[in-house]
Amino acid sequence: MQAFRSLLFSVGMIVSTIIVTVGSSFFVLFPFTLRSKLIRTYAVFNVWSLRVLCGIRYEVKGRENIPDENFIIFSSHQSTWETMALQLIFPPLSFVIKKELLYVPFFGWALAMLKPVAVKRGTGRFALKQLIEKGTQRLKENIVVIIFPEGTRIAPDATVEYKRGGGMLAEKSGYPVVPVAHNAGYYWPKRGFMKKPGLITIHIGKAIPTKGRKAKEILNDAEAFISSHIEPAHFD
Repeated sequence: MQAFRSLLFSVGMIVSTIIVTVGSSFFVLFPFTLRSKLIRTYAVFNVWSLRVLCGIRYEVKGRENIPDENFIIFSSHQSTWETMALQLIFPPLSFVIKKELLYVPFFGWALAMLKPVAVKRGTGRFALKQLIEKGTQRLKENIVVIIFPEGTRIAPDATVEYKRGGGMLAEKSGYPVVPVAHNAGYYWPKRGFMKKPGLITIHIGKAIPTKGRKAKEILNDAEAFISSHIEPAHFD
């Protein structure tokens, strides 16, 4: 039965992806805040259907730590789930993505509507320069920038060295970093089709100051919070 429910969810996600990516072509003339709200319905629908069909719920601890002023998010990256759910918790987000994704018909156009920080990977210092310049510009536009410092999805119990790009953006821009930890990978694994019912727990940490600090220090503080707040699985 859970396999059937997972299949239904996957079909619904594919259909909603097609509808939103095609429909987003008509949003290009709208202001960013309105575009963001319209495309956000995709996240709302899929997080809702995941709960209804697959029994995956979530709770948020530390909402009071979300700053009033603009900030950068460093989040653990374990699943597709957080790319949608974090849009429901925080103000409009600008994701750091591979620039190549913008060239995908319809899907890339929808991404462009959200003003992502698109970086051409594999270009070394040029990619880092792009991240700092574009990321700082989004922050000045009062758009929250979200970075997954691991650089890729990893299992909840795995560890990798954090990429320095996010730390450099924080160091150069001076905007505070809000660390976010969660355990979504237990319920929606990176390569797993089966969705496992249970409760995802998200922890939002206090803002990490960045002014006058080096990237490595900032990354270390974020990693310490995230690694210590990934809770064990709570399956239903």
